Amino acid sequence: MSQTNKQVIGDGVMSVGEGARIFPDVEACIDCGGCVVACKRTWDVPRDEQRISISTMLEGQEGAEGMNAASGRAMEQGVSPGETSVPMQCYHCENAPCVSVCPTDSLIKKDDGFVDVRDSLCIGCQYCLSACPFGAPQFPDSDSGAAAVVGGGGLMDKCTMCEERQDVGKGPACAEECSTDAILVGDSREIASELEKRDSGVFFNDVAMDVIFGEDAEAF
Repeated sequence: MSQTNKQVIGDGVMSVGEGARIFPDVEACIDCGGCVVACKRTWDVPRDEQRISISTMLEGQEGAEGMNAASGRAMEQGVSPGETSVPMQCYHCENAPCVSVCPTDSLIKKDDGFVDVRDSLCIGCQYCLSACPFGAPQFPDSDSGAAAVVGGGGLMDKCTMCEERQDVGKGPACAEECSTDAILVGDSREIASELEKRDSGVFFNDVAMDVIFGEDAEAF
């Protein structure tokens, strides 16, 4: 893995490579689905599978007074954010619960920060799906390898944060093609700084932020 590339690729992609993280700015997301299409096209993800999705929270509801389109700030203030679109994928968490519960060490947190799946060890037990707060693990229908013998869920698949693209200095496809730069990529301090510059709040609670960023959650 190449060292972090500090050359700014765009407003959403600030750096890539070792130490890069991925995180949503929910106040910028317009639920256009461009990230889902970009991921499917880049990695030939089948029609009925997806490595990133957009979850709609509190559909049809208005936020607290003055907080419509300010979902993150509303959450920080403990008031209703109203309808909010959240790009959901593997955030390659610092304290990844999927890694902790995997009984076969199929999931690993690498030194460069990426959470990888070792297909040869996955048994399709779906413990990772139960542990992940963000619904990142996916289990395609076709069983193969060890999963065909031991598990019932097929091999696990998830967002890779386009590690191969980052190896050559590119950003994740979802982030590069997001029309509103709602998917942020960079180290934790770059992401926190960009959210502050945009005056965007954080949609996740303290427990989720600790899972995603560990000690670096203090930067937000």
